[in-house]
Amino acid sequence: MIGYTTLGTNDLPRAAAFYDELFAVIGVRRMMDFGRGYAWGKAMDQPGFGLMKPFDGQAATVGNGVMVALVVDSKDKVDALYAKALELGGRDEGAPGQRGEGFYAAYFRDLDGNKLNAFCTG
Repeated sequence: MIGYTTLGTNDLPRAAAFYDELFAVIGVRRMMDFGRGYAWGKAMDQPGFGLMKPFDGQAATVGNGVMVALVVDSKDKVDALYAKALELGGRDEGAPGQRGEGFYAAYFRDLDGNKLNAFCTG
């Protein structure tokens, strides 16, 4: 149902470098350049991820209660994304682990404070 998600940033080069390296862990690449932002994905007909400087010219802020969840196909990839995020300067919001039956997840914040979750089921 979700086509893409977009987060804001106040430092586009720094944030883009973070996501280039983070998404490389799961084989996702930068696909589009909008001048004021970028989009990552595997294919245009699959859900994507965007990062932009706000269109209104105001500072990007973190949404309270907003989180982007990244689905992967293994616990190893959850662990790898979490580790890479922290290695790149992201902040821990919940180490990898079982969160209920059949749901394995890790939580972290990017360099701008946006909250993300990497998870797999099964």
